Amino acid sequence: MNAIRFTDLIAANQVAGKRVFIRVDFNVPQDADGRITDDTRIRASLPCIEAALKAGAAVMVTSHLGRPKEGQWTAEDSLAPIAEHVGKLLGRKVPLIADWVDGVTVDGRALASGDLVLLENCRLNVGESKNSEALSRKMAALCDIYVNDAFGAAHRAHASTHGIAQYAPVACAGPLLAGEADAITKVLAEPKRPLIAIVAGSKVSTKLTILEALSAKVDGLIVGGGIANTFMLAAGLPIGKSLAEADLVDKAKAVISSMKARGAEVPIPVDVVTAKSFAADATATTKAAADVADDDMILDIGPKTAAVLAEKLKSAGTIVWNGPVGVFEFEAFSHGTEAIAHAIAASDAFSIAGGGDTLAAIAKFGVEAGVGYICTGGGAFLEMLEGKVLPAIEILEQRARGAMS
Repeated sequence: MNAIRFTDLIAANQVAGKRVFIRVDFNVPQDADGRITDDTRIRASLPCIEAALKAGAAVMVTSHLGRPKEGQWTAEDSLAPIAEHVGKLLGRKVPLIADWVDGVTVDGRALASGDLVLLENCRLNVGESKNSEALSRKMAALCDIYVNDAFGAAHRAHASTHGIAQYAPVACAGPLLAGEADAITKVLAEPKRPLIAIVAGSKVSTKLTILEALSAKVDGLIVGGGIANTFMLAAGLPIGKSLAEADLVDKAKAVISSMKARGAEVPIPVDVVTAKSFAADATATTKAAADVADDDMILDIGPKTAAVLAEKLKSAGTIVWNGPVGVFEFEAFSHGTEAIAHAIAASDAFSIAGGGDTLAAIAKFGVEAGVGYICTGGGAFLEMLEGKVLPAIEILEQRARGAMS
């Protein structure tokens, strides 16, 4: 990635006394009571924040959380639980600042070196999602240095990820953004073969282009979740009342054919775990893929399929993982994803995993140490694998070229 790096600015002593605005990705899952259930993204963002403070900056941090309606604050959309959690992790109070676009103060005074504040959910600002120039310029005026460390939002051309980078005096990449972009670039440029990709999710339509792109690059393509159901339909198997997209069966067949023509494959489940309803307490029944009844819902892969896939992962050179293969949040339907997670961790392959549900699965099954690189982004992770240029990275590279010219 050819952008100015925040770590280089620190090394050159260009951060002390400066107002630093850091865009992070604190979009973490919470339970019904607002408790954070997986803080991977928060912990991954702390090194940048701590480095800025150590370098003597006055630090402002903001993030999105969910998809709130712009200009309409609700408690559910607030970063208040995040501020409290970050404070505990850093061992200091982290004030949450509301209505910050027109100026940021703490205790009635301007920010000073060593200060750290969290700016309320940036998606509450009117004009954020449309990359408003007026909003972008106001945010840029708050800082001397803009740092984008939110790889998970790098595929969004929003005011806090793109617009501000156009107008800030200095715009650079944080260590997390740079590290994740570098890791994915390396995997695409020089993967150790066989390269196996796991792409799972509820719908083929949301991941069709990545499936098509990967079918031309990988040696094995493992599909899971609702995506696998559509591929089962393409293979002529019954799926009952499972989530699937019948209108995309031909697209799924094309992906299978593309892989086959290259001597690669898309393994189709040989057994599945079904239920009559989508519920945590639903009775789980394991059966052959060919025996799925009309009133069955497929909620996980079966043990035979998990064993077959685990064996393939064992011999892989590189593994790319995005998405759980079943409804892992429900204990009875979590075993397929658990088997895949442990197989990846046990493999000698270099593995890179990304996406919110994937992070949650990694945490749930305790395999963090066995995954080569854990990427905080979901959509950004997939788009970069697809070969797309991410807007937030593109603008940082443009600013770097301008600085050097």
